Amino acid sequence: MITHPRTEELAQAVAGWIDQIRPQLDPRNAFLARVAVNVLGVIGRELTEGPAVERQAIAEMSALLGHEGDFDTLNEALCQALERGEMDCDTPGLLAALRRMTEARIAIDQPAYRAEGS
Repeated sequence: MITHPRTEELAQAVAGWIDQIRPQLDPRNAFLARVAVNVLGVIGRELTEGPAVERQAIAEMSALLGHEGDFDTLNEALCQALERGEMDCDTPGLLAALRRMTEARIAIDQPAYRAEGS
């Protein structure tokens, strides 16, 4: 059976190639190449970790809101509840859920980031 590289493997391969040629580039293009490598890393993590992070966020938001839905619908409902003052810092579980969702998102976008106290 013929298999093909997974999307995240393709992103890693391109990032590796860019890293190989980066030392030969002028400073501006070397910087842009580094940015491109970082973008490819985010893409790879989004593909591998993103679905689980989204499922967890859906579960967190569903528990807070008391109803189910897809990510976008729940996110909008949570934002509206916060804007209208229906939820605030005193809402049980809100801050902990927001922290978990934020940390999971940061782990994809900026995996080297460490929050104070972490």
